[in-house]
Amino acid sequence: MKRNIGLVLFLAVLFSLTVAVDPIKIGAVNPLGDITGDQSTKAMKLAVKEINDAGGVLGRPLELIVIDSELNPAKGAAAIERLATVEKVDFFVGGMASGVHLAQVPILKKYQKITVWAGAASHQVEIAMGPDADWYFHLHPWDYLQGEGYGIGWREIVQAYPNVDIKKIFLAYEEGAFGTDSYTAYLDLYELAKKGEGPWQGIMDEFKGASFKSAALGGGDYRAVLNQAKAFDPDLFVWAGYDADAIPIVAQAKELDFTPDLLVGAPPGWPADFGKNPLAENVILYGMWAPTLNDVSPVAKHFYDAYVEMWKEEPATYFAPLGYTNIYFLVEGIKKAGSLDKEAIISALRTIEYESPLGEVLKIEPSRIITNQGFKYQKILQWQNGRQEVIWPLDLATAALAYPFAFGK
Repeated sequence: MKRNIGLVLFLAVLFSLTVAVDPIKIGAVNPLGDITGDQSTKAMKLAVKEINDAGGVLGRPLELIVIDSELNPAKGAAAIERLATVEKVDFFVGGMASGVHLAQVPILKKYQKITVWAGAASHQVEIAMGPDADWYFHLHPWDYLQGEGYGIGWREIVQAYPNVDIKKIFLAYEEGAFGTDSYTAYLDLYELAKKGEGPWQGIMDEFKGASFKSAALGGGDYRAVLNQAKAFDPDLFVWAGYDADAIPIVAQAKELDFTPDLLVGAPPGWPADFGKNPLAENVILYGMWAPTLNDVSPVAKHFYDAYVEMWKEEPATYFAPLGYTNIYFLVEGIKKAGSLDKEAIISALRTIEYESPLGEVLKIEPSRIITNQGFKYQKILQWQNGRQEVIWPLDLATAALAYPFAFGK
């Protein structure tokens, strides 16, 4: 009898030790064939390694399980289902494309695990998620927040650079959810500007937009939309698409001799070597981060150096530091909660102020619909001598604006 009691106690202790070292599972869904998903995943793995090397969380290691969405809505939704049922993850992170995320929303609602989502800018996602998903945290600015931020940025730039004049704006947008909703957001801002209201007042007297099929989805000929833009003769030309569009759209603009004073690209990621291309010189980009933030942010520099050391490549898209932030923000919430209790973590995440490698503090505030929105605005950057320089916010600027735009030789 005593022998049996001893065996039972031994098994109980063994079981408790096993439970204590079980990993905390984080499930990520990223488009691994796209530079955003590839580098975001690498940055997530870096964050997990750093955290585990420092002792893990609550005495337990982190385990990151990544599934490729392939930029396919059905596959992205199936990945969430698999992570929940087969892998039995504790949390969801990741993401990039709005169209994919729209398909994932019903599955996320089904399981209601704490989700800290890095990407997806379309306000249609916010509408689909609804106001009651207190377990859902969205880090990337929504399309309407981006539009608002760009207006604020350009107004401040016009004030800081008296030679810059902006009155006419043209938006070329990819025909999917990301581009179309960006266009809708601009239309709303234009209506306000015509009334002398909103962030674009005084710098958006005229506005026009036209769509194109992204090279990422089988397109690649932008001449029709570029000719429409050339005929409109904008002061500020913006294209909203994906990294696969970057080189051909600028090359075709040069071919058509379309040289607006300000040529802006707004993809979520850029080709890794775009800055080395002569066509990149003085192209403006919207983004949340640039490597030159290393000069003004110790947190950004730590991330950059650690990423390069681990992966032997430079991060080329803001989804890299955003993916890193994705993991660290969630972990800070778990630490502050002191347990894996869902409500405790939700409360903790709402009060954290995390100094991120994107050069700004991440804190949660409500947006139009959801309660837990992270970053509000992107930054205005410019390719100069192969580097992404920060032009705005002015207090983070790493270089002066090069104006007007002209194609490099």
